[in-house]
Amino acid sequence: MFITFEGGEGAGKTTQINLLKNYLKAKGQDVVLTREPGGTPEAERIRDLLVRRDGGNWTPTAEALLFFTARHMHVESLIKPALNDGKTVICDRFTDSTIAYQGYGHGFDLSILDQIQRLSIGDFAPSKTFILDIDVKDGLMRAGKRMEGDDDGSTEDRFERMNLSFHENLRRGFLELAKKHPDRCVLINAAQPVDDVHAAIVESLENDGSPQG
Repeated sequence: MFITFEGGEGAGKTTQINLLKNYLKAKGQDVVLTREPGGTPEAERIRDLLVRRDGGNWTPTAEALLFFTARHMHVESLIKPALNDGKTVICDRFTDSTIAYQGYGHGFDLSILDQIQRLSIGDFAPSKTFILDIDVKDGLMRAGKRMEGDDDGSTEDRFERMNLSFHENLRRGFLELAKKHPDRCVLINAAQPVDDVHAAIVESLENDGSPQG
């Protein structure tokens, strides 16, 4: 399976990704963890340009093209080969994030994003996507605490630093994507205790007949 985790800032994706990895490995699955933008040396270089506060002041078009350039390399060099080897791939963010952040957050034309997507990765999509939903202010508060003490001048907080309106639009985008793709996307209340969120994720996979190793 190719499983992705999505959500706004501070939704707890990293925690849930690691919990799911441990759960699946205990079931005998070979699990690969990866992230976007990133996952390959080329894509990691692009990541520095996109998510660090000093990465650059990109136009919406340039930003979208960079995200999909990194994604193309990621899919072709890491994700597809791992899936072909029978591994389960868990990815922190994928195309849904680009649609939510650049489309709904920045107001970039969704139809153009769709065209770029088809050109760069075709119809390749996750088997299952977990969208962790949380109140915007609560999420940003969590994200702020996570970033405390990081003063190296290159913190990956470019998007966290954007205004509240951007984050509200971002959340709306994820909710719309969950409605648009109900067979793939599972919307989960990320304000719940960590163990309850994990239990909801596991239950969803088991109900879908996820391979148990």
